[in-house]
Amino acid sequence: MYVDKPMRGHNLMQAIARVNRVFKEKPGGLVVDYIGIANELKAALADYTQAKGRGKPTIDAREALAVLLEQMDVLHDMLRGVEYGDFRTKAWQLLPAVANHVLGLDDGKKRFADAVLAASKAFALCCTLDEALAHRDELAFLQAVKAALTKHGGTDKKLTDEQKEHALRQIMSRAIVSDEVIDIFSAAGLKRPDIGVLSDEFLEDVRHMKERNLAVELLERLLKGEIKSRFKTNVVQEAKFSELLQQSLTRYRNRAIETAQVIEELIEMAKKFQEAAQRGEALGLNHDEMAFYDALATNEAAVRGLGDETLKKIAVELVQSLRKSVTVDWAVRETVRARLRVMVKTLLKRYKYPPDKQEEATETVLKQAESLSAEWVAA
Repeated sequence: MYVDKPMRGHNLMQAIARVNRVFKEKPGGLVVDYIGIANELKAALADYTQAKGRGKPTIDAREALAVLLEQMDVLHDMLRGVEYGDFRTKAWQLLPAVANHVLGLDDGKKRFADAVLAASKAFALCCTLDEALAHRDELAFLQAVKAALTKHGGTDKKLTDEQKEHALRQIMSRAIVSDEVIDIFSAAGLKRPDIGVLSDEFLEDVRHMKERNLAVELLERLLKGEIKSRFKTNVVQEAKFSELLQQSLTRYRNRAIETAQVIEELIEMAKKFQEAAQRGEALGLNHDEMAFYDALATNEAAVRGLGDETLKKIAVELVQSLRKSVTVDWAVRETVRARLRVMVKTLLKRYKYPPDKQEEATETVLKQAESLSAEWVAA
C-alpha cells in the first residue's frame, strides 16, 4: 500500500481495508511507502479494532451498512407525517417544511442531528456498496436540513472536520443540495435582515410564517445574535435579555405556552431591544457611559433616590476615571483591582449612592469595566 497523502481515522483504515479486499491472499494491509503517519495509524487502530491496535485492521462495510440502514429508519420514523419525496427536484422548497416538522418534535433538533451524523459516518464507511448509494441523495438532503437547523449566524466560525468532510462529499457525489451555505432565512422565504436591525416589516413577516416552529427557531437565532452584537459590552443588559429569552424558550419547550404565544413574546422582546439600544441617545450618554449607567441603575432604590441626572453624572465620571486606569492585565492584578475598587466606592459615597447597595454596585461596575477594557486599551 502506497500512502501519498495524510490520512487519519476511518479514512486511513478504509484505505487499508480496500487493499485487503483487492489482495485477499495478504493477511493484512502492508504499508510500503511511509510519510510520517505513525501516530494517526496507531490512533486509527485503537479506535477501529477491539484489540486496541493489535487486531486485524479491516472495517466490514456490511456492518457500516447495517448502521446506515438503522439510522435511516430512525430518520424516517422522525419524519413520518411530512412529505419530502421530491427532494431531488424540490430540495430548497421542501427544506423549511422538514425543518419545521423536526423542530416540533420533543428534543427534535438534537435527535435529528445525532441520527444524521451517525448515518453520515456509516455512509462514509460503506459508500462503495450499491445498497448504501441508494440512500446517498436522501442523506445529502437530510444533511442540508441538519446544517440549516444547527448553523448559527456568523461567518467567522470555523467549520469542524466533520462539516468540511460532509460538504466535500456532497460536492463530489453531485448531491442535489446546493453547494452554497444553507441559509435558513432564505429557505423560509424571508429576506434576512441587516445585522443589528430587526425591522417591524421583517418581524411582521415572521409573525405570519406558515412554519410556526421554524419561526420560533429564526427568532431565537436572531435575538441571540442581537444580544451578542448590541450588548456584548453591557453586562447588565446582556444578562437581563439572555435570561428573558431563556425563560420564554424554556416555557415553550416544556409546552407551557403555545407556539403562537412564544412568537409574540419573542417579537415583543425584539422591539424592547430596539428601545434599550436607543436609551443612551435619549439620555445623552455614549455607548460606554450607558453601560455604567445600567450597572448603577440595577438598584431601584438608587434610581428613585438619586434620579437620572445624578446617575448620569456618576456614569460619566466612572468612564473618565476607569478608562485612565485600566491596563491589559488589570483584571488579573489584584493590587490594581483593589485600587479601582476603592476609587469606585469613593465616587459612590460622594454622590450618596445607597450605602447598603454600594458593595454590589462596585462589583457590577468592575465587571462592566472588565468588559470594556479590551476596547479601551486597543483605542
